[in-house]
Parts: sequence; C-alpha cells; structure tokens
Amino acid sequence: MASSSHKGIVITIPALLLSVSAAAVFLFFLLYYLSSPCTCPSSIPATTAAVSGGSVAEEDADRRITRSRGDIDWVKDQIRANGLQMRDNVLRKGINPRTRSQQLEDLNNFKGISHYEGSEASNHTALPCPGELLVEQHHSNYGEPWAGGRDIFEFLAESSHLTANSRVLEIGCGTLRVGVHFIRYLKPEHFYCLERDELSLMAAFRYELPSQGLLHKRPLIVRGEDMDFTKFGSDVVYDLVYASAVFLHMPDKLVWVGLERLVNRLKPYDGRIFVSHNIKFCSRLGGEECTKRLVSLGLEYLGRHTHDSLLFNHYEIWFEFRRTKA
Repeated sequence: MASSSHKGIVITIPALLLSVSAAAVFLFFLLYYLSSPCTCPSSIPATTAAVSGGSVAEEDADRRITRSRGDIDWVKDQIRANGLQMRDNVLRKGINPRTRSQQLEDLNNFKGISHYEGSEASNHTALPCPGELLVEQHHSNYGEPWAGGRDIFEFLAESSHLTANSRVLEIGCGTLRVGVHFIRYLKPEHFYCLERDELSLMAAFRYELPSQGLLHKRPLIVRGEDMDFTKFGSDVVYDLVYASAVFLHMPDKLVWVGLERLVNRLKPYDGRIFVSHNIKFCSRLGGEECTKRLVSLGLEYLGRHTHDSLLFNHYEIWFEFRRTKA
C-alpha cells in the first residue's frame, strides 16, 4: 500500500519577520492616535461649554446692556409670588428707618455698632470716607432719582453700538450717576470725564468707585471747566461723547469751542455726540446758521430722540451728531 504524504503550511523566517514588523507598526500608530489630544472641530467646544457650564451664554448675558421683556416679567413674577406690596417705611423689628440727615448724625455721634477709637482709627481703614458720602447725600444732588443714570447709560450705549473696547467721554460726569455704568461695562482706562465740581469729584473717587468695586477700571477723570481735552492725551479717539444737562449751564461760545476741539477726536462717521435737553447753543443762531456752523466743523445733526425711563415716569430728550469728515 502506497504511503500517503501529509501537507502542512510552512512559514519561512523572512515571512515571520515581516508579519511581526507590520504588527509593530500598526500598534505604534494605534497608541499614538489614542494618546494624541483631540482635534475636534472648533464649533464643538463652544457648544459643549454652553450646554455643560453655560459659560458662553452667561458671558453674552453679562455683556447685554438693556433688559429684555422676559427680565421685566421675571421681576413681576417674583413680586407676585412673594405677595409683596409697598408699605409705609416705619419702625419695625430690626429696621429703624432714618433720613440721610439722621443717618449722618448717628454716624457722627455713634460711628456705627463697631468702630476703632483713637490712634487705632487710622490703622484699619485704607481709604477713610467722609460721613456725608457714606450716607450718599450726593445721590440727592440731581433733579431726578439716582437710578435714572442707568436709563441714560442704556440709551446711549445702545444708540452708539458700543462694545467693551469703545472709548467714551462724558463732559460733566458729576458723581458718576451715569458714568459708573459705563466704567463697569468698558475696559479699564476707556472712560474719560471732564468735571469742574470738586465735591462731585470727591464723591466719585472716595465713594462711588471704591464702593462699586471699580477702582481697577482706572477711569481718566480730570477736574476742569475750560473744555481742555488735551489732558487725556493727543491720540485718543472717542466712540461716544455725551453731555447730560451740562451745556445748559455753559455759555454758547464755550460749547462751540468744545465742539471744535472735540471733532477731530471723534471717530469719523461711526462716532457719536449726544446732548440732552436742548441745543440752544445752536438754535439761538437760527436754523440755517446753525447748520452752516456745524458743517464748517465737520459735524452733522442726525436728529432728536426721546427715551423713556425704566423705573419712573420720566423721559429724556437727546440730540445726536456725528463727524462727517475723515
């Protein structure tokens, strides 16, 4: 009987080496891919951040200037849900209503519940503030509520399409009733002010900026009444210049001097000048002469606006100008 031959698979040494090498290369690239950082599309992290932490959405909300209809509805819902009504502000448990004068008298006589005496008094207070400022008497310096400053900020910022990088000049910022909102919104050193009243400046520097946590914003606030803007530097270009009820108290000639000095510091075409209440410095010249005077300076009158208050039955009138020459 013929013997049967057994056939098997014979693997040569070179083939074995080649297979091992190929497996090693594959394993190397696999490990490299798994250890490399993710190169996901840029849109995915943004979406993830908005969903997981809400940081993108929150940042947009923080930069928003005006309130929404939903904001107003939310406040009304909270008042309704808590059954709140305005009551007479009388003495009650834990609450002792005081006028500003009474509060100042108490502060001067009793200095609050806990305070340092004698030499210790100067060792623990970094920026001692006068009592008149602590009780916010300067909030009553205006013919309307202090809260109106927020209304003005919202109107001007929205009308001028401001961003945090914009530069804003207020002529006569007073105690920062409006300015404090711009300072908070803008980048450091992007808010400028020329103010003549010493007490108002003291209130701004010694109370408003520290109490609002805005000292790090370093606004450029200068005492002066001569419409001299060179103190802010020669290369500053403003996105917005505004004067709230200030030109009413200036001679017309000085207002025109100020406009002449400002026009080349205003951003061409997009920059805006807003003046409140009236523009008698211009209308007293007569319509045609007023227009000619503005044109000679490179300014254009854009119109009159009426802005309603958020918190009280009040409106303000604003007049808008822009620079027409580059």
